[in-house]
Amino acid sequence: MNNTSLVRSVSSTASALTVEWADGRTNEFLSIWLSDNRPDHRDAFSGQRLVDILDLPLDPRIHSVTLESDSVRIQWEGQAGATAFELSWLAQHAPGEARNRAPELATRLWLEGGTLDASKDFAWSAASEIPGDTVARLAWLTDLLRSGIAFLRGLPRDEAALLKTVSSIGQVLETNYGRVFDVRSVPQPENRAYSDLGLGLHTDNPYREPVPGFQALHAMVTSLEGGESLFADGFAIAEHLRVTEPDAFDLLTRTAVPFSYRSKDADLYAERPLIQLSCDGAVIAVHYNSRSIAPLRLLSGEVEPFYASYRLFASLLRNPRFQLKFRLADGDLVVFDNQRILHGRTAFSSARFLRHLRGCYLTRDSVYSEAALLRRKLS
Repeated sequence: MNNTSLVRSVSSTASALTVEWADGRTNEFLSIWLSDNRPDHRDAFSGQRLVDILDLPLDPRIHSVTLESDSVRIQWEGQAGATAFELSWLAQHAPGEARNRAPELATRLWLEGGTLDASKDFAWSAASEIPGDTVARLAWLTDLLRSGIAFLRGLPRDEAALLKTVSSIGQVLETNYGRVFDVRSVPQPENRAYSDLGLGLHTDNPYREPVPGFQALHAMVTSLEGGESLFADGFAIAEHLRVTEPDAFDLLTRTAVPFSYRSKDADLYAERPLIQLSCDGAVIAVHYNSRSIAPLRLLSGEVEPFYASYRLFASLLRNPRFQLKFRLADGDLVVFDNQRILHGRTAFSSARFLRHLRGCYLTRDSVYSEAALLRRKLS
């Protein structure tokens, strides 16, 4: 690639390299940053760094720069040899520029779940085509990661079908429930999920470290009366709260909420906010489970403001306007982001109609990794 297609000019001082790009943009790359990212300081095979920050000069200084066909070569003061940076790499990592994000990272919020049709407004694929069709699997995963939820149809109604299918989506996270768990009514359940009762919108296992990333539920037998699934986009509802009640939103992002779960074979506890933010203030997780919230340890002056904010958030989750209501059919599989999508169900009577869902958890990073690997393979 000829440098004239990317840049107009390069210049430097002892402390910075300045690149004027062909489209008129100008970026400054400080010498300490350039020293930290020298390509000759990375293993040629793995790409991993070979040096630590303390191995680098305290005040690296640029002696001169030379523009070459597809790179800029830097000669350092007091150091033998030169460092070549590819122009395309500098353009990709320019300071202040938005990262070229993969399509699956462009979140699609859906606030008005009550107006949506699960069979039409979300991704559906045949379970049989996902393992063997790379293009179809990437398209389905991209929709899953963007919307937080996606569906497959036509799974065999046998116990091995769930793990066989999700093996091409991500890695199973084993918990005290095992690699898989069966959601059906049992006498004296240790968890209300294993009853006929309706379940309000919630995320699973906020008392666990780490919180399960994705959940997959295979409808083995669906009830003909009741037992409808409920879903809501926690990110969209949190953003709605940020706009309509900013003080409540702020409080829910700053207050540590304790969650706990105890059974004969598990004793789990963790603290996290109901709404979790990234360093730049974006919503990255919602943790809401009224069944497992433990007594809060708040000072007297903090109790009433927190509960007022908590009730506001809960009222949004209970509003049918924000709830996607849908009855899974036998053989359907739903996969959803457990740190974004809240789920629940309406009540049913197992004495009248059997209801049996088989589920498992997937690690969050493995699902994103599968999409990235498929995109790399296809490109």
